[in-house]
Amino acid sequence: MLEIILFAPLVGALIGGFFWKAIGEKPAQYLTTGLLFLACLLSWVVFLTFDGTTQHIEIMRYISSGSLDTFWAIRLDRLTAIMLIVVTTVSSLVHLYSLGYMAHDENWTEDQPYKARFFAYLSFFTFTMLALVTADNLVQMFFGWEGVGVASYLLIGFYYKKPSANAAAIKAFVVNRVGDFGFALGIFALFFLVDSIDFDTIFTKVPTLATTNLTFLWTQWNAADLVGVLLFIGASGKSAQLFLHTWLPDAMEGPTPVSALIHAATMVTAGVFLVCRMSPLYEFAPHARTLVLVMGASTAFFAATVGLVQNDIKRVIAYSTCSQLGYMFAAAGSGVYGVAMFHLLTHAFFKAMLFLGAGSVITAMHHEQDMRNYGGLRKKIPLTFWAMMIGTLAITGVGIPFSKEIVGLPIGFAGFLSKDAIIESTYASGSMYAFWLLVIAAAFTAFYSWRLMFMTFYGEPKGDHHAHDHAHESPLNMLIPLGVLAVGATFGGMIWYNSFFGSETIMSHFFALGDHATVPGQGAIFMGPDNHVIEHAHEGPMWVSLSPFIAMLLGFGVAWKMYIRSPELPAKLAEANKPLYLFLLNKWYFDEIYDAVFVKPALGIGRFLWKKGDGEVIDGTINGVAMGIVPWFTRLAGRAQSGYLFHYAFAMVIGIGILMTWMTLTGGAH
Repeated sequence: MLEIILFAPLVGALIGGFFWKAIGEKPAQYLTTGLLFLACLLSWVVFLTFDGTTQHIEIMRYISSGSLDTFWAIRLDRLTAIMLIVVTTVSSLVHLYSLGYMAHDENWTEDQPYKARFFAYLSFFTFTMLALVTADNLVQMFFGWEGVGVASYLLIGFYYKKPSANAAAIKAFVVNRVGDFGFALGIFALFFLVDSIDFDTIFTKVPTLATTNLTFLWTQWNAADLVGVLLFIGASGKSAQLFLHTWLPDAMEGPTPVSALIHAATMVTAGVFLVCRMSPLYEFAPHARTLVLVMGASTAFFAATVGLVQNDIKRVIAYSTCSQLGYMFAAAGSGVYGVAMFHLLTHAFFKAMLFLGAGSVITAMHHEQDMRNYGGLRKKIPLTFWAMMIGTLAITGVGIPFSKEIVGLPIGFAGFLSKDAIIESTYASGSMYAFWLLVIAAAFTAFYSWRLMFMTFYGEPKGDHHAHDHAHESPLNMLIPLGVLAVGATFGGMIWYNSFFGSETIMSHFFALGDHATVPGQGAIFMGPDNHVIEHAHEGPMWVSLSPFIAMLLGFGVAWKMYIRSPELPAKLAEANKPLYLFLLNKWYFDEIYDAVFVKPALGIGRFLWKKGDGEVIDGTINGVAMGIVPWFTRLAGRAQSGYLFHYAFAMVIGIGILMTWMTLTGGAH
């Protein structure tokens, strides 16, 4: 069953990509979609029937070189089971959605078989993501990690005739290579330290790493902390954390289904999955874990501030994704890896729905993406409106506080329960810096989410009235995925709250933790004997539990005031605070700073080597000398080949004379 889940998307990608001519373009689309739904169905069977016991399913010998002897194997534990349903559910729904979305695609006017290629790319991406999450060792994971990078490059740059799409694809690829270099160094360090890249072997030797020092960059490091930092650099690249986040908004140049697949639930969550998978290491690397916590909270705050003023509907949701990923890392940095996975799961539902809903809006408005040209669409596309309303209620955290204590059941949309669990956990971890940044980010999240809803669906129509008048609801194959995801965004948090953030007994059984096992790696995640953050989170003061709810109400109230009650207010505030507005609108000027510090110097060095090195030194000097000497020798050799016998006889006599003279002078005649 697991082999089918893993390789079904690969089979679909190969047939759809290389043999679509034999079966036809439409059958290729349906084949790839059908195989994804098969993988999705089997993934849910695995998730719902899994007993928590870690399993290893060997497929083939992978690498055998010296002491490195490893297999390509599937590691099935609770983390894998969670990621299987996340990846295959979102991917299968995106495949179905794409059948309708790409049929109305206006970016390709010529008649060419681009649709089969698009579905093949989607399936290939899904295969590499599944290879990543089912990996039983770090090299196998790195294969999936890089495969996801290649697939994302192909999907982001799918409209290859658009310069902006090509630039965005290259930017995503290059920025991710920076993080991937850190990931590779982490793998090398682990192999150097423990002589293995298998997870089980690494986990059993982690306590030794905590007492080992290592010299790196002329400095002494604790081995566990060093490896934790290097792995987090890799995770930061894939999950768009602060300083390596700049590729994510530009990746919106790809088709909207790509945004939902890559930026909602799959590729960008790979970094969170990596940190949770390596939880035994981070439990023994307190400084690295603190870095994860601080960077996660900082990213959540930064991205939320930028999302406040963006006008492109997809970019607002993209920065929202970046912010929510920060929440997940903050949870992992607090030591509550199960809560990080909880938010990963719930976020997959509501963020994929928001992206797909945005695609439905864009399709209805003839591919207009600027929210300032929307307005009043809720009556034109009511089903899309209600789907995005549910997604907004989920991401902003709408629910009933203390409902678990009052009625014994947590009541609220998915994001309400998982986000609150993270904020309570960061407070319990003792990091007030992370706690307050996440609370402020929660208020900002509510503001920009309701701003999106109000600008898109409420008020008077703006912009192109012809587009608004002809706006219509999306076809059924685009609406069904929205309905399915709406169910997850509504009930997902309530169904799995106890498993991820309930009593220690239930959570331990769900993740097969044992009774705070002293041997790392026995369960899907590892929480050391001294890690009591979850227990403290449940015992936190009332105001901590209420703070995200109050932040949500504050963000909603301000958005309502500015975009419903007084719609002229945003322009006045932007004009009165123009430096701050431009600072946020230009994304804290990260792109401009990177352009000045990295891009332009690199181009300058390249131009210098081209003009001076290649042009003047190689072409001007070396080639110039060669162009003078080589022809001279060529002409001399040509004259020697006269064709006359006496010339050759004379040359032989001269040669014999020179040889005898040399032997006489050097003593060779004795």
